[in-house]
Amino acid sequence: MANPRRLFTRGFVYGLTTASALAYGYLQLSNEEEDIKPVPVDPKVKRASDILKYGIPDRGPTVRYYQNHVLSYDQARRTPLWVAEHINSQHIQGPANRKHSKFRPDPSVDPMFTAHNGDYWKSGWSRGHMAPAGDNKFDQEAMNDTFLLSNIVPQNLQNNAGFWNRFEMYCRDLTSRFEDVYVVSGPLYLPTQEDEQKVVKYPVIGESEVAVPTHLYKVVVAERFNTPTSIGAFIVPNQPIDFGPKLTDFQVPIEDLEKSSGLKFYPQLDRSKAKNLCEMDSCKLITQKEFELWIIGRKLQSARTQERVEKVWKELEEKKLKPDQYLVDLYAKKKVELAAKQSEE
Repeated sequence: MANPRRLFTRGFVYGLTTASALAYGYLQLSNEEEDIKPVPVDPKVKRASDILKYGIPDRGPTVRYYQNHVLSYDQARRTPLWVAEHINSQHIQGPANRKHSKFRPDPSVDPMFTAHNGDYWKSGWSRGHMAPAGDNKFDQEAMNDTFLLSNIVPQNLQNNAGFWNRFEMYCRDLTSRFEDVYVVSGPLYLPTQEDEQKVVKYPVIGESEVAVPTHLYKVVVAERFNTPTSIGAFIVPNQPIDFGPKLTDFQVPIEDLEKSSGLKFYPQLDRSKAKNLCEMDSCKLITQKEFELWIIGRKLQSARTQERVEKVWKELEEKKLKPDQYLVDLYAKKKVELAAKQSEE
């Protein structure tokens, strides 16, 4: 029996050839009756070809693609303009471990415009992920991609490890209540009032002069079957934020964020049918106690000696925290693992 794909190809070519012959015959007949007039060339286009004789100024690819995120890179500031993700419950679980990932320049970025680890060294600013490593536990390569410096901005250390971290955790937690969560994150450079005018000021770090954003943003879209799509936009200052402020304190109309960023978010989403995320969901971040327990869990996981395990466990007593069952089990498991490792040595 003939290959269906080959039959389709033959039929397609035959049809195309026949159509071309008919079209040619029609044009021949038309030419006999009336001369075809040439299509006029827009004089502006013709002039532009002269002006741009040596090409259009190149800002690099408009969009860059990675295993589990997509971004647009700002070559002037050495940071992303925006970073887009799609996460679900499968993406945030798996064997990938950040200890196997390393921050490094993005090889797809022209060396003239890339940031370097040395730019962050002793700068006072941390390397802040826009697409978080924790959103990519399903695949080590996808997690490694998030450590490329094209995905990184200079971020206040306390903000990165605290409020912003809790915000990222909230986005992952949404996957337990929604089938699909879409997130766009990025830096902002917002003006402040000085005397009678507004001025945009931000420091740059390192020899590459990586721009330090004044604010960070996220636009979150959550989809659940048989319910309206939810959307929320947030602008967060790039500064220390304690446990007092709520996430809703930083929610803004998406139009305000678009005016500030110059970006139109999710242009194919029908906003007239979308609901306010913080009305559909809690927009509630984990508490200080829950966060401190989570930090202790991470310390236990990374502990390499029994002495370190006991020191971390003692923090619970010092902070007057009661461990949950997960921490109790993790503590016991770590002690057994490290004892076995020590006996082998």
